[in-house]
Amino acid sequence: MNTLRNKVQLIGNLGNDPEIITLEDGKKLAKFSIATNETYKNAQGEKIENVFWHNLVAWNKVAELAEKYLVKGKEIAIEGKLTNRSYETKEGEKRYVTEVVVNDLLMLGK
Repeated sequence: MNTLRNKVQLIGNLGNDPEIITLEDGKKLAKFSIATNETYKNAQGEKIENVFWHNLVAWNKVAELAEKYLVKGKEIAIEGKLTNRSYETKEGEKRYVTEVVVNDLLMLGK
């Protein structure tokens, strides 16, 4: 059951090309986002579609795959874990970020 404690699975489309960062030790980091859609009918029978954006980060081999194959609009499936972090802006404001750290990546579609 421990593997189910913090597990995220999403299927969506890339909102942008991955941002690739190569660290001093040669490790790679990929940052990108995907959009997922939810469709339902409201009480009046109208079709409602919500779009949710998810920030993703990938390291090492997964980051290399993202760099090589992922482009804006590509449909992908990911599995990872939800993380939270905070940082302080130059103005001294504290900001909070929620991201999915991607462990597995599957390219879908064409």
